[in-house]
Amino acid sequence: MNKAPLLAAAALLFVASPLHSQQKSVRLSIATGGTGGVYYPLGGALANVLTKSIPGVEASAEVTSASVDNIKLVGAGKADVAFSLSDTAADGFNGTGKFKEKVPVRSLAVIYANKSQWVTVDGRGIEKMQDLKGKRISTGAPGSGTETIALRILEAYGMDPEKDVKREKLSVAESVNAIKDKKIEAFFWSGGVPTAAVTDLAATPGTRIKLLDHADAIPNLVKKYGPLYVKGVIPAKSYPGQDKDVHVADVWNVLVVHEKMDEKLAYQITKTVFEKKADLVAVHQEAANIDPAKQYQGGSPIPFHPGAVKYFSEKGLKPK
Repeated sequence: MNKAPLLAAAALLFVASPLHSQQKSVRLSIATGGTGGVYYPLGGALANVLTKSIPGVEASAEVTSASVDNIKLVGAGKADVAFSLSDTAADGFNGTGKFKEKVPVRSLAVIYANKSQWVTVDGRGIEKMQDLKGKRISTGAPGSGTETIALRILEAYGMDPEKDVKREKLSVAESVNAIKDKKIEAFFWSGGVPTAAVTDLAATPGTRIKLLDHADAIPNLVKKYGPLYVKGVIPAKSYPGQDKDVHVADVWNVLVVHEKMDEKLAYQITKTVFEKKADLVAVHQEAANIDPAKQYQGGSPIPFHPGAVKYFSEKGLKPK
């Protein structure tokens, strides 16, 4: 028996295996948020399309405490791509707020607007924002952009978050469980609509949620922090039992990377975000708001990465 063909095949297998294992030579970690929010499922969808669309790239989504931690993870080189609220990204870039020094982050894309959601339920004696005073509330997970915005809105209403409310620091999923168990009376969440955890609360038998109007806080927010906050609406019926529009503060979300990310890779990621949008929308409808035309409309308070700028330029988009 001639063993030459078998040896040749074995040799090819030996050579091919290392090459195959090396094909996915770039591993990308995507910092998202908690499992009850929008960042995590959308980040999982993004990881999937990047892995499928960019040769040599294997991406994975990681559960985190969201925006503040995400910016720190990118700055420390422990995450490659991150979801962040734009106000938190601005704090990181400028070394203000919860950041002791400047973080070298850049935007890849403005994706969708987070809706600020003050959530309570019938029977807790809360009809308006001022009724939160003296109540036990959750202001979001520590290290999250949700927490940052919650504290700012309370202050915009003249409340001291450390003295005027009894503050818990829970994720959105933990907040929902806590309000069901009557351990808190309201909670704040900054996220896309609908958010799965809030939908779960609203759909609980015997429970009727209330979302508190707070758009009148925006002038005070803008006066102190700049034009990062804009008027938004959570349309009626966004959640079960929500029978009227709720007027809220919106803040844009951005995808961020380290300023030193390879320009070609940053370009490929940006291109994939926009050109595989349908795959992202299939996972969460907030991805429908990803729009090239919005990129230079003030949604990103930090500079765009040169790789993203290259993609936008190809699409005929220019800074205003």
